[in-house]
Amino acid sequence: MDWLKQWIWYNGNFLGIEWSIWKIVGWLGNAVFFSRFFIQWYATERKKQVVVPSAFWWLSLSGSLLLLVYSLRQRDSVFIFAYAFTWIPYIRNLMIHHQHKEAHTGCPACGRSCPPTANYCAACGNRLQRDAGIAAAQ
Repeated sequence: MDWLKQWIWYNGNFLGIEWSIWKIVGWLGNAVFFSRFFIQWYATERKKQVVVPSAFWWLSLSGSLLLLVYSLRQRDSVFIFAYAFTWIPYIRNLMIHHQHKEAHTGCPACGRSCPPTANYCAACGNRLQRDAGIAAAQ
């Protein structure tokens, strides 16, 4: 078991790494960014179809911003460039998700949320009532 202790606590440092607040920011960014994999996998397995929940985009945004801050602090041009623009599609996908969610209509019969293009509720079959402005646009 001495080998395990030496591997975990090497040269007087945990995992042989000289820890600082910036190392913690970098590792936290990696952990947050990596955790999005589990969120997407869980959501897909639950629905038995490929799903990308909004939590995936929030974790992507948070993790990449933490990694950008870390790379700026380290002045590492490779990582700065790698994370400098990743936030753009993450924010755009969050905006699209919000707009799509807002466009859903509540079924007056059963209360379920129905997609903006649906004319009938998938749960109860009730005809959905649309606003005149929305109906004219369709």
